[in-house]
Amino acid sequence: MDREDIDPRHFGDRLAYNRAVLIEQPQRWLAVAGHEARDDSGGIAAVGDIRGQIQVTFQRLGDTLHKVGFALSDLVQIRIFTVDIGAVTANYDAVLDVLAEADCRPASLLAEVRALSDPRMLIEIEGLAAQ
Repeated sequence: MDREDIDPRHFGDRLAYNRAVLIEQPQRWLAVAGHEARDDSGGIAAVGDIRGQIQVTFQRLGDTLHKVGFALSDLVQIRIFTVDIGAVTANYDAVLDVLAEADCRPASLLAEVRALSDPRMLIEIEGLAAQ
């Protein structure tokens, strides 16, 4: 598989996202449904804590990817939905930390929505991965 990052955007000196990611001849694609901050018993974790929910959500997303032999670094696109865009942007360094640690350079979307499937959820992240 060949990958080309198109028009990277930075926040200060850190890569935030790519405007596009060109994948040529991938062997496998994985469409990843929206993930939220669920604890081990299935309840919402870090209720009222956007930073905590960002971290748990990415952990759960990584767990799903690993189940089928993918990693966060294989994500070529993420879509982040939140009920409080101000809170997410104020804590966006938590997103950047996870992406940098995983060498994940996706095309991305950040959007505020009126509600998510559980009123305790502050964020939901879905993605597309390729190998």
